[in-house]
Amino acid sequence: MARTETVRQEKPVEEESVSVIYQRDKDAALRRYFPLVKYVVDKIASGLPKSIERDDLINTAMIGLFDALEKYDESRGTKFETYAIWRIKGAVLDELRSMDWASRTTRRKARMIEQVAQRLDQKLGRAATEQEMADEMGITLHEFLRLLEEVRGTVLLSLDQAMQVDDDHDLAGLADVIEDKSALNMLEELEDEEYRDTLLELINLLSEQERLVVALYYYEEMTLKEIGMALRISESRVSQIHTKAILRLKGRLHRALG
Repeated sequence: MARTETVRQEKPVEEESVSVIYQRDKDAALRRYFPLVKYVVDKIASGLPKSIERDDLINTAMIGLFDALEKYDESRGTKFETYAIWRIKGAVLDELRSMDWASRTTRRKARMIEQVAQRLDQKLGRAATEQEMADEMGITLHEFLRLLEEVRGTVLLSLDQAMQVDDDHDLAGLADVIEDKSALNMLEELEDEEYRDTLLELINLLSEQERLVVALYYYEEMTLKEIGMALRISESRVSQIHTKAILRLKGRLHRALG
């Protein structure tokens, strides 16, 4: 006679809350969520010059993670990972802003590209091509692309930093209005619908390729390398497209709200 074995079904173990883990062992909590630190730093570092030490960003990001673990409130219904990424990213960006690592010359070149894009876009009634912008600046296309690489770090913070219109209106960052269903709900919080419509219109005026890169980077949270793989172009090319798109957005926004 075959022996019948009784299989005992164990009750599923409920996953411990972030707060419980942190209160019991702070070091274990930091190790557990360290991948969030690496994710944020890898994404931000891809747009920075090599002179910025990655280890320094990691240290700053860890402070952001510690802050997230200290202040996380489960009752608000937000996933810890979402809240932590926001805190970590904020800590790193604040540190980069305080460093003021971009030289005056680099910032001046970035403003020049911004102004050229604004002037040509207005003249042509569409997004100017890279060749048209190079011609306007009196340089070759190759020189223009090298210039985009040189100034790319100056646009890193542009979509994450809040844009102030005047003393009475402090808009959310442009990253908050990348066109998607949830963005419309977020924009409802703005006091003046005119500003909301202006931001959406400016994003829609980017070229198709620029809109795609901006959406993948800021909305889908993909790195430049990941975007390059998805679009089958080099990471360097993605960086050029991203830089041009953000400088174009900044110029148009200042002109529209100036």
